Amino acid sequence: MAAEELINDRGDVRPHVEVDVSTEHPATPLRVANGNPVRHASTPPSPPDSAPEKQPDCGKLSSLFKQNQLIHSLSSGLRRHCDYVKIAVPEERADSLPAEWWKTGVAFLYALFVLVFTTVIITVVHERVPDKSVSPPLPDKFFDYVDRVAWAFTVTEVNGLILCGLWLVQLLFLKHKAIVGRRCFFLIGTLYMYRCVTMYITTLPVPGKHMVCAPKLYNDSTGKIWRILGMISGGGLSLTGSHLMCGDFLYSGHTVMLTLSYLFIKEYSPRWMWWYHWSCWLLSASGVVCILVAHEHYSVDVVIGYIASTRTFWWYHTMAHTQALRQPPSSFLSRTWWSPVFYFLERNVHTAVPITFSWPVTLPSCCRPRYRMVEGGRDE
Repeated sequence: MAAEELINDRGDVRPHVEVDVSTEHPATPLRVANGNPVRHASTPPSPPDSAPEKQPDCGKLSSLFKQNQLIHSLSSGLRRHCDYVKIAVPEERADSLPAEWWKTGVAFLYALFVLVFTTVIITVVHERVPDKSVSPPLPDKFFDYVDRVAWAFTVTEVNGLILCGLWLVQLLFLKHKAIVGRRCFFLIGTLYMYRCVTMYITTLPVPGKHMVCAPKLYNDSTGKIWRILGMISGGGLSLTGSHLMCGDFLYSGHTVMLTLSYLFIKEYSPRWMWWYHWSCWLLSASGVVCILVAHEHYSVDVVIGYIASTRTFWWYHTMAHTQALRQPPSSFLSRTWWSPVFYFLERNVHTAVPITFSWPVTLPSCCRPRYRMVEGGRDE
């Protein structure tokens, strides 16, 4: 029934018949257009000299003609009535995570400039810090209950150095270190720029009588330059003896580095390394607490430093991981002042950065088979 409908539906098909007709007995079976032999077991060959010879030949031609017409009608009808459903599968962009090292270099220069500028602001603010005899330390609730421990601030700086070292090693072994690196440099520069603003607009007195500040230089520009260079060379750490100036209280730079290094370590390491995360958290939390125990910062300095670090980190990575939040009409996060810088850094990053590790340098060919067991990492 379906074949007849297809034949009727395809009325304009001209049948093409290839028939090999011979008065002798054919050596090969008859073939039609599709190349398949046609066998007729029910029609035996007739004797050559028989009288009704033309009747079977006409029957064969008629049968072949109908079969050929049926085959062509079926094939053309199937081609014409076959419906295809096209499923649009978005092609994965081969370069969805471009390195763009030049952008990482720009972010590094931005962070370096802000850190140097921070030392300049500290030097300027130091000249405005009131004397302890004139302005005693402000009341702080934490100081009321916890007495000062002299060695606590050393613990803070040691923990900070350990966390920064761990993060540096982890960054070097990340496959997409260029993308992660520019995020790190941008956040460091932005948080320390915020710190420059808060330090400059509000100068707090020293938080404790134990603090010894370097003498003020007033109009000695050369001496101030040497102080800036000394603070840069020592990293602004008390361990190196370069932290001799006062006034850099609001907010705590040590809190920023302790918090930010832990956040990056946890974000860009596999989730199954819970022991690693907890160890880094203990280093970070104990370092922050020791800042207060040493009475080197007011409690508000530490609280604001923690809030600024965590919120800026989470805002940035929320926008980086969610494409819909990057457009101004759909997200209030895009109204931050650093949105243009964010678009510049993340414009070509179209997916979340996977946690994949690789060697920082190319290994020799003899070492590659052993390295294959480690190279895979964890894609999360």
